[in-house]
Amino acid sequence: MSTLLVELVAMKRVAKQRASDDEQEHALPPSPLPSPHSSPHSSPPPSSSPSPPPPSNLGPGNGYSTVGSGGSGPFRKAAQRSISIHEQVQAITLTWHEVNVFVPPPGRGCCRGPAPGAQPKQILNKVTGMVKPGQLLAVMGASGAGKTTLLNVLNGRNQASLIVDGEIRVNGKRVGRSMPALSGYVQQDDLFVGTLKVREHLVFQALLRMDKWIPLEARMRRVEEVIHELGLTKCAETVIGTPGRIKGISGGEMKRLAFASEVLTDPPLLFCDEPTSGLDSFMAQTVVQTMKTLASKNKTILCTIHQPSSEVYAMFDRICFMAEGRVSFLGSTTDAFHFFGGMGFDCPNQYNPADYFVHTLAIVPGNEHECKERVKMVCDTYDKSAHQEAVDEEIKFQSQTAKGIEFEDAFDDISPYKASWARQFRTVLWRSLLSIRRDPLALRIRVFQTITLSVLLGLVFGKLPKTQRGIQGVNGVVFSIISENTFAYVFSVINTFPSELPIFRREHHNGMYRVDVYYLCKTVAELPGFVMLPFVFISIVYWMVGLNSAPETFLICAGVIILVANVAVSFGSFISCVSPSVTVALSIAPPLLIPLMLFGGFFLNSGTVPVYFIWLQYLSWFSYANEVILVNQWGDVDHIDCDSPANGTGTPCFPNGDAVLNMLDFSKEDFGFDLAMLGTLLVGWRMLAFIALYLRARKK
Repeated sequence: MSTLLVELVAMKRVAKQRASDDEQEHALPPSPLPSPHSSPHSSPPPSSSPSPPPPSNLGPGNGYSTVGSGGSGPFRKAAQRSISIHEQVQAITLTWHEVNVFVPPPGRGCCRGPAPGAQPKQILNKVTGMVKPGQLLAVMGASGAGKTTLLNVLNGRNQASLIVDGEIRVNGKRVGRSMPALSGYVQQDDLFVGTLKVREHLVFQALLRMDKWIPLEARMRRVEEVIHELGLTKCAETVIGTPGRIKGISGGEMKRLAFASEVLTDPPLLFCDEPTSGLDSFMAQTVVQTMKTLASKNKTILCTIHQPSSEVYAMFDRICFMAEGRVSFLGSTTDAFHFFGGMGFDCPNQYNPADYFVHTLAIVPGNEHECKERVKMVCDTYDKSAHQEAVDEEIKFQSQTAKGIEFEDAFDDISPYKASWARQFRTVLWRSLLSIRRDPLALRIRVFQTITLSVLLGLVFGKLPKTQRGIQGVNGVVFSIISENTFAYVFSVINTFPSELPIFRREHHNGMYRVDVYYLCKTVAELPGFVMLPFVFISIVYWMVGLNSAPETFLICAGVIILVANVAVSFGSFISCVSPSVTVALSIAPPLLIPLMLFGGFFLNSGTVPVYFIWLQYLSWFSYANEVILVNQWGDVDHIDCDSPANGTGTPCFPNGDAVLNMLDFSKEDFGFDLAMLGTLLVGWRMLAFIALYLRARKK
């Protein structure tokens, strides 16, 4: 933890030492937005001038990939090779030729394959196109046109079981599986840890996504540059927020923060999936201007977009319209008017051209045949046009003149993780602890729940007498304590853990940290709460009901309850990791918990469990905890008062604690075994949860 503290102090020191002249030297002045009164038919506004290059002392390549003077052997060779790769891909021309995408036919269940004669469904049909450095290409089309599928195929992510055919090249070279290492991807859904501030989020990204040999000062300098360039200075110290829970930054600021997270590493190629969704027209215009600013730095940017305004439409350098999985046009915004007008689809003067062209290519319900014929005519016309011919010639030229690195093999022996295991652990642990500290509402709810339930339990059972009538009360309150600390913590984890999984999966697939790092950091960060709260619970109810007053007896009971709570947390984590949603987890948890509770020794005597259900008793922490605590309570009781020979109820008297334990079929000799089994269940459920999380993380 000392290393972590040193790094955090350094982060704050660098942030506080920012000078205004340094910002002016390295920041890009914002480019003016196009006038809202500009004609939708006008060409896009000129790009703003590129910003000065980054400081020379930060190294070659992306401006931040530098190797220190120290180091040798395989690590230094890998570092030099990575720098060589980045030096050769400063400008990327992305081309794709006759890309076809199919969805396999669905199976029939019960491990059976698809029905005989079932054919795959084609989503993309011979899609060809390109985008050059300094260009912003927007892919448009109606719902189901295939624009998001094309984006995912090009960036090599989120392809699941798709069958992909065709050529995707970078600077004329086949890219293979190396595309994620060459590009950034701003996804449609903005997933952030809402309790972090904007600067803290970017610091977290910089520590884990930038090359491991980059000094800490350079990382922090890059964070400040990105904050200034993307207009996040005013909200840098504002909490990101969680919709409906924590008030934070606006939607436009959140989208710019998503861009900032990707451009920290200065990728030459950037993909954006519907970056303006959910934003008003002004904020959408601001986000597109951000993409224009990035493109002006000789970056290649490709995005899908839904219903842009006429002002936003005029800002794109090139437009790609898609319909029914085919390209219907690819070219400049000005050429689009001439192309569609030549076929009789003239855009009215007072009409948004994007809306008009998308409606022209849409399939209207009830008029499918006529619409599909029109789409086929438009796509066939484009395939024979000079626009398509120019694209084909450029793709051919790129392939024939390609030089330099072979991307298919470039990243095979390089780890997807930029940070070492130790740095991953320190950084993720820092965020986990910060997130817990910044979410006081969750802590208050847990504390309130703990105190309320413990006091309620104490009031219900009252001060139990040390007589025959108090035996049942002692046994009942012990089992109630175990049950409360099981159900409360199982459902607490189930209600919170699944909400974190989307963020974990995205960051893990981006190569930020390993599965074991995330799981271990989450366990360590939450451990203090899962120790203190059960201790508070047992401390209240234990003395209210008047259990064994010996200090060592209380401490043993408290330790067992803490073990029970953490076994419940482990079980809840396992349920969360194997369930696809919170709803499913909440549905399957009770049917799994009830049988374990029934074999806990309270409802059914341990000696009368049917042999075919004995395995459930071995899995029940209720049984082990109940036996340990009751042995702890009754083991040293030498005398119990008997009100009458039959206690007035026909029930025989129990003269001492051993008689009570014999009645329950509990044994003092099993004390150590029960504690060991509680520890085994704790570790076992944790390991099963980790395995389930690991298998889930492997699914792309």
